[in-house]
Amino acid sequence: MAAQLRHARAQALGQWQSLGERERLAVASIGVLLGLTLAWALLLGPALRTLKTAPAELESLELQLQQMQAQAQEARTLRAAPTVPPAQAQAALKASVDHLGAVARLTLTGDRAVVALNGISTPALQGFLGEVRSAARARPIEAQLTRGPNGYSGSIVLSLGEV
Repeated sequence: MAAQLRHARAQALGQWQSLGERERLAVASIGVLLGLTLAWALLLGPALRTLKTAPAELESLELQLQQMQAQAQEARTLRAAPTVPPAQAQAALKASVDHLGAVARLTLTGDRAVVALNGISTPALQGFLGEVRSAARARPIEAQLTRGPNGYSGSIVLSLGEV
């Protein structure tokens, strides 16, 4: 193997010496350009792309962190809040469903409530779930929703027990 390498090197050196001065300069220039291109593609390009996109990624991650911290604070607040009596929880849940209008129907069974939805918009559903969680201290334990052209349809089973 070493002998083959020495032979190939000797051939390359012979070829190099047989080239004229201009040809050597051209080959050397091409070699330098290829080396610079390779260094750019493998070393500098990815690093510069990372530096370019890092501020936007950091901002996005910071926003996600703030949202998670806000959700954690909300969860701590809800855990610390006193429990809601069952009658008051049912009344708050009925008020929330009545607020949605014709797109929602409520069925109460013990400490469970089933809310049937038909064509509710995303913001209305988010608002409803937030209102139910804070006012009635109800939490969703099962949801079967499908998204259609008019919004979400399906049912949500809520637990009116302790959070």
